[in-house]
Amino acid sequence: MGEETFRLARELVDEIMIVSTDEICAAIKDIFDDTRSIVEPAGALGVAGVKKYVERTGITGANLIAINCGANINFDRLRHVAERAELGERREALLAVTIPERPGSFRKFCQTIGNRSITEFNYRYADAQEAQVFAGIQLTEGKEEKNRIIDALREQDYPVIDMSDNEMAKLHVRYMVGGHAPGICDEILYRFQFPERPGALLKFLTGMARGWNISLFHYRNHGSDHGRVLVGIQVPDAERPQFHQYLHELGYPFWEETENPAYRLFLDGRG
Repeated sequence: MGEETFRLARELVDEIMIVSTDEICAAIKDIFDDTRSIVEPAGALGVAGVKKYVERTGITGANLIAINCGANINFDRLRHVAERAELGERREALLAVTIPERPGSFRKFCQTIGNRSITEFNYRYADAQEAQVFAGIQLTEGKEEKNRIIDALREQDYPVIDMSDNEMAKLHVRYMVGGHAPGICDEILYRFQFPERPGALLKFLTGMARGWNISLFHYRNHGSDHGRVLVGIQVPDAERPQFHQYLHELGYPFWEETENPAYRLFLDGRG
């Protein structure tokens, strides 16, 4: 190989963009938003690479071309793409946070995050001292905002691990948070529809300040005008009338699921 050829080859290698699965999914979403065409992941590589090139170089005023191709995609794969696109666009952060296991901790956690939408929250009672929660938080300013959130949580002495780039956490762990919690008492299970707007979750938690402990919580934003939430709450029998009154005052649609066989088999605190 001649010296000039080697130089050109080296320059080409230096411009190769390596993109992640999340960035490819974000590119598929971009192509759909702009053209209403759905391409397969390999077909979106060019757009993902161009986006990363622009981000890395800061280039402006140039005509950049990416080839889109391929229709090897189906509804099942689209579900995965939709889940990962927000992460690829840096519009969501996934955090593992340790909070104290006591009434009011979840509310304080949300107050620390501020007026941001929580896109996902997975938690199941496991220990009398500490609770491990898996939370998704909507971002509007990308990585810088994520770092500010992490710093704010650590200032409040919350141990935090950023899971946004953890492939196993994104593929598997986020769907596996749960299980039986032996020995937990007075637990009842409810399914809710929360209005999909900032503050809806905090409104719910503020009413829980009466001392009822949340022992299970699962929520994931699915892009509709309401969020589907599953909540386990420890409410002594004598306080059930007061609790039911609170639910009606809250105004969110709800259904009790305490006798649901899926709960009894897989989540019930009595094991």
